[in-house]
Amino acid sequence: MPVHVVKDGNDLDAKVPPHLQRVALPNIKLSSDCIHRSVKGKVVHKGPVVSCRVRDYMLKAVIQEEDPQQSSTSQHASINVIIFGRLAKDFSHSVNQGDIVLLAGFTISNSPTEQTDRLHPCHLEIGGPNACVYVCSSAVSSSSGHSAITSELQYTYVPLNELKPRRVVNVYGVVTFFKQPFPTKGTDYCSTLKITDQSDAKVCCTIFSERLEDHPKIFKIGDIIRLHRVKSQMFNGSMTLVTSLGWSSVTFDGLINSPIEPRTSSQTFHFGETDRRTVETLRQWAASQSLQDSEPTVPLSSVQPKMYFDLTCQLLAKAYIDSRCILLKVWDGTKCGHPLLNVAVAPDALEGESTKIQDRENMTANILVFDNHVEVARTVKPGMFLRLYNLHAVPQIPPDQPSSVPFHLSFHLHGGTSYGRGLQSIPSHSPDLFNLKRVLESHAGKLACEEEVNDDTLIDVWYTPPEAADREDTKNSYTDRTCGHTLQQVSIAHLKRSTPPVVSHVCARVKSYEPQKLYQCLKLFCPRCETIKDVPDDESIAQVFLETLRCSNQPCSEHWAVTSSVDSPQLNRTITMHVSCDMVLDNSHSQLLFLQGVTLDEMCIISGSHKNVVPVWSEDGRMKLLDLSAPFLFCGDKRFYGCKQCTQCLFVEPEVSGVEVWDEQGVAKALGVQLMQYALLMKFELEDETSTVEAWLWEDAEKFFHVSYADISASQHLQDKVQTIMDTLQPPGSSMEERPWLELCLITYTAKENGRTQVCYQIKNTESKKNF
Repeated sequence: MPVHVVKDGNDLDAKVPPHLQRVALPNIKLSSDCIHRSVKGKVVHKGPVVSCRVRDYMLKAVIQEEDPQQSSTSQHASINVIIFGRLAKDFSHSVNQGDIVLLAGFTISNSPTEQTDRLHPCHLEIGGPNACVYVCSSAVSSSSGHSAITSELQYTYVPLNELKPRRVVNVYGVVTFFKQPFPTKGTDYCSTLKITDQSDAKVCCTIFSERLEDHPKIFKIGDIIRLHRVKSQMFNGSMTLVTSLGWSSVTFDGLINSPIEPRTSSQTFHFGETDRRTVETLRQWAASQSLQDSEPTVPLSSVQPKMYFDLTCQLLAKAYIDSRCILLKVWDGTKCGHPLLNVAVAPDALEGESTKIQDRENMTANILVFDNHVEVARTVKPGMFLRLYNLHAVPQIPPDQPSSVPFHLSFHLHGGTSYGRGLQSIPSHSPDLFNLKRVLESHAGKLACEEEVNDDTLIDVWYTPPEAADREDTKNSYTDRTCGHTLQQVSIAHLKRSTPPVVSHVCARVKSYEPQKLYQCLKLFCPRCETIKDVPDDESIAQVFLETLRCSNQPCSEHWAVTSSVDSPQLNRTITMHVSCDMVLDNSHSQLLFLQGVTLDEMCIISGSHKNVVPVWSEDGRMKLLDLSAPFLFCGDKRFYGCKQCTQCLFVEPEVSGVEVWDEQGVAKALGVQLMQYALLMKFELEDETSTVEAWLWEDAEKFFHVSYADISASQHLQDKVQTIMDTLQPPGSSMEERPWLELCLITYTAKENGRTQVCYQIKNTESKKNF
């Protein structure tokens, strides 16, 4: 599993075996063929080597598509790569951020982090015996996703103090001031900036372009910019630079030792070793002149009322207030020292996930974006990283509150461009985000690697494990986990910050549960269409039987059945029993009876002494099943129902041949009925010292209560047993401190309801102790 190092970009393609066919990253799908395929890209992030019990070592990297046409037209131009075993250590030793790599011998899997990192929906796994990596150092390759020309073309750069009017020039400079692009009265956008260099001259630059993406990508004061083909001219007695035909710009981070990654929208551009040295020299000079802000932005924890500041943050959600205002809900992982105002909007108006956790911890900044900044705000999506300039911290009294209530802080990005006011998105791999990501990841916390390499393991590579939420009370827990997972116990607050799907262990108390009337928790579930409905009460079922009696009281005659009748003393009614001729011959006729002309009470009496009784009625002399809102089968005290949606039954004759066991499933198969299953559905509100969460008990309810669904539907004793367990978990009239702790295994997953995706929690692999 070697890592091959090549000397230049041309060698990278030449050294690769000819049978490997290259695939563009945006074209990768879960169904793609990986055999004899390779991918090529720039390493935009390289994580640490992590110990993994299954494959010894693991490393996660992100590579970006090298083909400029592919990368500029697709949102999936970057993909996660998970490297295993010895290859992970070799990769860590030989590959640096910014290097170009070519990978072969990989497999493709779904990416569990797509919703959080907004990268490719798939990820690559590499580490088998056929895996190999070819790498070209960033010192001799392009350091961006564009086509850089590395040959030393003859570009002449003019020092800023030597500029002369009416010349088209190329310049380098350090940014000392900038404004975000704003629309002009024509078709262009305009942005302005001031730059300086070692000559100590300061020059204003005005950039005009119809496309926002063509403007220089400047993130902070101290960034370095290269301008080609700009025109110098005098304006108000000062030298200025204005864009001219064929102009271009490339910007770089100004921090010493940060990766030299060009930021540009140009499809091809020149970048050679001379340029690299120029950037490094300007970085050293800018640092010596203190031109770079040591803290270019202010965290929320340091914000004071009425101040103006720059903020780097992650967008959690947004909502449209009106045509001139958009609400952005953001956080930077720090707590503000003042209460933060929560701007209320309709739930269906909010784009993104709920911010309740951050709201509760005073970590959500509600930013109102006005006027000319709305256009940019419309383009940003939840999960993106943003930088806002000249943001105003506005103290306000919450609506409908008396003046004596302490003020809360809201944040306004006012219209206009004064003082560089504006906002822009920052690429997730930008060095400017390293500190922010570290704070967010530290706050969010994730579980350590599990024994198996699964989605949870891949998510957890980036996060350090939280402190265990162990407590002595768990030894007196009224439940046991049966999952066998070797997971660290976490708090509910941590659970709610985790990214689904994930399995977690928690210890909590029952704050409340629904429904309080336990007979209401018994449901009917169709495994085919996943319909859930309430179990009908006896009054509704009796009405179905009566309606059937009114519609038909003539016995039916079927060629496949042996029929016997008895007259009922009520209303000259005849009760008819049918059995299958084939079953009579097999001497198994007592296994399945068809009963016609009875009431519900009569059916219950007769079924008490027979194994399987099916209520039927007659239409035009032919036998029909009752409406499926009533049970189609009575087995002693048990009743079984069919799904109306999934049963395509025109009952003609039961298929009795081949049925070995005459239980509810065998009868349903013979009659062509989709059997509905009983289920217990309960909602628990769980609480620990950190938070509360609503969790469903459903799929493992039988295990939890040590009862079967079908048995509990017919047994008052078992229903009383469930009630006793619930009274132990939440004793009537008890306080939270008096309630027992429960050790629970919870799964976090997403589900769609009314077109919206929600995060849900379910109790799994947990049972109550049998010594209640």
